[in-house]
Amino acid sequence: MRIIAAKVIVTCPGRNFVTLKIETDQGLHGIGDATLNGREKAVVAYLEEHVIPLLIGRDAHRIEDIWQYLYRGAYWRRGPVTMSAIAAVDTALWDIKAKAAGMPLYQLLGGASRDGVLVYGHANGADIEETVDAVGRYQDMGYKAIRAQSGVPGVKGAYGVGKGGLYYEPADSALPSETVWTTSTYLDHAPKLFERLRATYGPEIELLHDVHHRLTPIEAARLGKSLEPFRLFWMEDCTPAENQDAFRLVRQHTTTPLAVGEIFNSIHDCRTLIEEQLIDYIRTTVVHAGGITHLRQIAGLAALYQVRTGCHGATDLSPACMGAALHFDLWVPNFGIQEYMRHSEETDAVFPHAYTFNDGYLHPGEAVGHGVDIDEALATKYPYDPKQLPVARLTDGSMWNW
Repeated sequence: MRIIAAKVIVTCPGRNFVTLKIETDQGLHGIGDATLNGREKAVVAYLEEHVIPLLIGRDAHRIEDIWQYLYRGAYWRRGPVTMSAIAAVDTALWDIKAKAAGMPLYQLLGGASRDGVLVYGHANGADIEETVDAVGRYQDMGYKAIRAQSGVPGVKGAYGVGKGGLYYEPADSALPSETVWTTSTYLDHAPKLFERLRATYGPEIELLHDVHHRLTPIEAARLGKSLEPFRLFWMEDCTPAENQDAFRLVRQHTTTPLAVGEIFNSIHDCRTLIEEQLIDYIRTTVVHAGGITHLRQIAGLAALYQVRTGCHGATDLSPACMGAALHFDLWVPNFGIQEYMRHSEETDAVFPHAYTFNDGYLHPGEAVGHGVDIDEALATKYPYDPKQLPVARLTDGSMWNW
């Protein structure tokens, strides 16, 4: 089954998405997500100028060989642009292979390991009271796990606090908007939020929190320790993980479970974290970690050390990525949880999909392939709209981690 054509589709139904569509001589096509929030056009150029010419004429069934060819053959390995492009090819090829086999992707991967995929939603508010109310609304919708973020007094543009109840898109302007961060205020504020949430909703609901790389290792250790009485499901991205050794210090001081990895591109970014059991959940994604082929390797390594998956699933990953992730989640033995930020109605219309939500769980559906397609005619009605993620500074003007 030869690849005869491939093209990149850029659309903005509320936010920008980059999609690769691969077509074969047997009339089958597959799509893969190639979105890199705020740097979308870099991946477009990589695909159009460097990758697509290499695909034409190749056997679409040889997924592993094509993955190795694109990874090793580039010489310049890893990085978010390269790995997002490879992921798009890989996801589209798995979609095609499952369609050729006449089965949903999870069956091709080895079959279901569970009946549904536990997901968590995003509750946020300008202050603690609003966040407490938002958690209740998500619980009423059936969520059994909820990430809680709150505005922080004196902090301009606190991470995770969106403009609406269900949809949160931080990339908000053609040039990065600037936020202001104050660590000391946040460290005092966050435990108060979770104290209120436990007092209001009791011990049954699973609560999660994203620090978003804002803390030094010792500050992260302090926060983790102060959150222990409230039994978080996890504390996410507590400190930048370029220095994987930093998590040793955090681990020494707290038993709050740790999750990291949404910006990782390869197994090498998390090898120390996994092998030394410095984290509890690895959050690498289909689109940014080289596709299903490479994500399986990461999950296999993690399984050896009782580290579970917790794939990133924000709205800057298209439904094509979510569909592929859910098939992976349903199969992978060491699954933990899946992030689920709901896309807008416009996005769902551009990307018709088979996955469904019910009582706190998603299921990828039984459609052949990964169950997500793209309405190209509708996609053309939403032209690319340049948007970038914010940046953060400390109160003295120093650059910080957004």
